[in-house]
Amino acid sequence: MKLDDFDFHLPEGLIATRPARPRSSARLLLAQGDSTRDLHVRDLPDLLGPGDLLVLNDTRVIPARLTGTRSRQTPQGEAVARIEVTLLEPTADGGWKALAKPLRKLKQGETIRFGETLSAEVSEIAEAGLVLRFDATGEEFDAALDKVGAMPLPPYIAALRAPDEADRDDYQTVWASRTGAVAAPTASLHFDPPLLKALADRGVRFVHVTLHVGAGTFLPVKVEDVTTHKMHGEWGEVTPEAAEAINATRAAGGRVIPVGTTALRLIESAATEDRVVHPYRGVTEIFIYPGYRFRATDALMTNFHLPKSTLLMLVSALMGQDRIRNIYRHAVDSGYRFFSYGDASLLIP
Repeated sequence: MKLDDFDFHLPEGLIATRPARPRSSARLLLAQGDSTRDLHVRDLPDLLGPGDLLVLNDTRVIPARLTGTRSRQTPQGEAVARIEVTLLEPTADGGWKALAKPLRKLKQGETIRFGETLSAEVSEIAEAGLVLRFDATGEEFDAALDKVGAMPLPPYIAALRAPDEADRDDYQTVWASRTGAVAAPTASLHFDPPLLKALADRGVRFVHVTLHVGAGTFLPVKVEDVTTHKMHGEWGEVTPEAAEAINATRAAGGRVIPVGTTALRLIESAATEDRVVHPYRGVTEIFIYPGYRFRATDALMTNFHLPKSTLLMLVSALMGQDRIRNIYRHAVDSGYRFFSYGDASLLIP
């Protein structure tokens, strides 16, 4: 498999910069076997029913994009530089891995001030980024970050417009609870309270898992032989209760349907070859591409993904490469909106 096998032409006008309102009014492409139907997310209760289990990622996106300044005394007086920071993930010893622009203007030991409520010391600098140590921790850090940070919109949206206050709600699921992601589980953004109630009234059940989505989800694949690509690590947890619910669904003949590739990658990481899902807590680097044998997933709800991305490889593994090419060709020709704020698909092999 070569990287070019997962390329396709996407007109820039199909990249969504704002979500549908209300959330469940987004379009939904149903691909079931060889059939394709054009629906809306609000139609999900007609497609699912008793015995089906939706697996939802309850991670909460932090406002990880920060603008600060560093000051330095020079023979000409105080020199102040503006620094743009994007938080990536916490380190085991309490720091934060981050990207900074311009990185060359920083030195180890310097302090970056993000307004009056938050500052950080540069504890390490490497070619690809740095490690920061903030002057606040726990709830105090969360509160300060909420004041000074902006939502970390994906690069393909940020290139078209700046984040604003609307993104604080739009780029967060309605059930987000466990803080730690720097990117949203975007298929879940289509759900709103009326849709959740309609699904529950149909007998559809829900279970929550956690995968803290990292900025590495947007990193391009740079190798021509895709099987040699190494995935970024992301922390996740499948609780004993969640594992039990998934296994009970399968034992009863129901369908396990992750909402989003993040939830799918996590439950596949927690599953063994005998198709049993076990409690899981730790970092996953699972890379799913054509040829993978799914252990826990019967169908997938997901948005439309970037050309040449690992997520396009994942849905190709689920549906088959030729089938996905046809699905994406139909989506482009029909004007579906792509990527994080775009429309959705329900993929049933």
